[in-house]
Amino acid sequence: MADWPHDIVPVFQLYGETGHWPTPDLLHCESIAARSRLHDWHIKPHRHADLLHLLYIRTGRVRLHLEGHERDLEGPLSIVVPAVAIHGFRFSSDIDGHIISLAKPLADHLDRRLAPLGEVLARAAHYPLAGQPEHDAVAELVARIDGEYRQPAPGREALLHALVQALAVQLARRAERRRPSRALPHDRGQVHVQRFQALIEARYAEQPTIESLAGELGLTSAHLNTLCRRLAARSALQLLHERLLLEAKRQLTYTNMTVGQIADMLGFSEPGYFARFFKRHTGQSPKAFRSSR
Repeated sequence: MADWPHDIVPVFQLYGETGHWPTPDLLHCESIAARSRLHDWHIKPHRHADLLHLLYIRTGRVRLHLEGHERDLEGPLSIVVPAVAIHGFRFSSDIDGHIISLAKPLADHLDRRLAPLGEVLARAAHYPLAGQPEHDAVAELVARIDGEYRQPAPGREALLHALVQALAVQLARRAERRRPSRALPHDRGQVHVQRFQALIEARYAEQPTIESLAGELGLTSAHLNTLCRRLAARSALQLLHERLLLEAKRQLTYTNMTVGQIADMLGFSEPGYFARFFKRHTGQSPKAFRSSR
């Protein structure tokens, strides 16, 4: 698998989906085989602007492309792919495992909550799970996440987040015992985009201007836009709007707040402006979206 120049690496959502994050959930879980078999077991190198992958492979083989490095690996193992990291996979047809994708707000929350253990989520790496107790702990957590994800029940979101937090702790313990042999590089553009996304997470409800956020990073808005388009395939404003849209979907799905209250919480000057913004990006009014959920 050849290296891809950074400026032509495609940016995907979930294995090639190019629309918005497809669910108000901050987490997506599926078997590796479910999607990779549709691509003849080969996921070409790409990156995600705003989600993180945690892979658990029970059995089977994978040729892993991660930030320009290739390795042939065999289960059981776990793989961490942070946002913006270039990655690709060629799986064996007998692969058995799961991929858990975290939207960046959840990944950032875990990073802060678990500090310094949360650093494991920011480091592109793979970890063999050789010891039986260690493997069993990860396998059980992944199985519970998969089961809970597919079973609507009271407290589902809270339990999913708790289980993912426990999985991150297990991976951090594994990483502490055997750190990757060498750190994988990040270019300065990646660092700037990650810092920009952190600012969005902290201030999206204020609806700040891109110029003000770029200034906080010591960049011009034009330079920030260039970096976002190169690494995230979206403009800086689109990234801000996508975070607003994700929060709007979550509030419409999981709360009884009125459309006006949600508009006010997200910094819109009036409910009508919020409704037009929401329909422009989703094709549905907020009320229709709530009814459909």
